[in-house]
Amino acid sequence: MTIDQAKVRREGMRWNILNTLDKARPYTTNEQFLGDVLRAIYPDVTPDETRKQLDYLADRKLVDLRKEPSGTWFADLTRYGVDIVEYTVDCQPGIARPVKYWAG
Repeated sequence: MTIDQAKVRREGMRWNILNTLDKARPYTTNEQFLGDVLRAIYPDVTPDETRKQLDYLADRKLVDLRKEPSGTWFADLTRYGVDIVEYTVDCQPGIARPVKYWAG
């Protein structure tokens, strides 16, 4: 069985973005900060990769994106995004949310 490393990376980045946005609540987070967090995990991540994953999460209605005329993007979790991070709803494929191993 072959592991699709690109898929693992994409889905892991999405989970890390959601988790970072949750930790930053109630403050809005800019893409540069998210990129810095991702680079601590994936040293070669690019700004374009960060934006692609933010777009994906916005399409899934997990993140609200504000794209400023200056070119900077800002993100906040939606209510559903919070529910995903807090394990109160099922997580559909596409996000590498770890299996909940605590408290039954």
